[in-house]
Amino acid sequence: MIAVTGATGQLGRLVIDALLKRTSTEELVAVVRSPAKAADLAALGVQVRQGDYNQPQTLADAFRGVDKVLLISSSEIGQREAQHKAAIEAAKAAGVKLLAYTSLLHADSSPMGLADEHRATEQALIASGVPYVILRNGWYSENYAASIAPALTHGVFIGAADEGKIASATRQDYAEAAAAVLTSDAPVDKVYELAGDEAYTLTQFAAEIAQASGKAVRYQNLPQDDFAAALKAAGLPDGLAEMLADSDANAAKGALYDDSHTLSRLIGRATTPWQDVVKAFVAKA
Repeated sequence: MIAVTGATGQLGRLVIDALLKRTSTEELVAVVRSPAKAADLAALGVQVRQGDYNQPQTLADAFRGVDKVLLISSSEIGQREAQHKAAIEAAKAAGVKLLAYTSLLHADSSPMGLADEHRATEQALIASGVPYVILRNGWYSENYAASIAPALTHGVFIGAADEGKIASATRQDYAEAAAAVLTSDAPVDKVYELAGDEAYTLTQFAAEIAQASGKAVRYQNLPQDDFAAALKAAGLPDGLAEMLADSDANAAKGALYDDSHTLSRLIGRATTPWQDVVKAFVAKA
């Protein structure tokens, strides 16, 4: 059986959908904090088990009888190292034969603050002795696309990435990669650097918004601290705003760029063009 943690999250649900195209529902376990929110998965025949990163015993129960686990990284920045280590220990105790983890692009060398907990998790996973696959996911195209609506309102797309190249891909792309690894005889103890096929700068991203909308939109690069302040003023929690500003500033130095095309080879198709994502979000704005 294959278990997916965080199965009702944005990425987790897409992974479940991708797995449903590759294996039977009886072979899938959706591990969720609140089973009531996974009623639709249960209706499809997917086993739904309660598993909370903050309650290790629930993870031990959730992983019982499971062969492979996809550990989707927690969204609780600052608590993730302890949460992930608890999940790794539970998987080891359950005798899991493969533990796949969604990490960050070039996590071992990335200067991004976001990489710290991923590095610690990778080290714990490798030290555990559990056969592993590390899926180092690059940036989600949706991360930047979420700012398209305000950019159309104000005519400005703001950031701190300067002219750094960003090789993002969609959550769907990364979900399909995870499903491919979990349902194949892919080598274990392997690291995949996953990113989009075509990179762009935020200047190009803003120009594409303008092209797709027919409205004047330009990119305005800000110092990291100013960008963080702008995000906070827009209502983002302080920690999230600081993390996004740090990520952008490091993107200016190449932290979100990779040209290996590993992701497209893994999913057997080109990654979703970032221009298509822009057009879709402009249409919804």
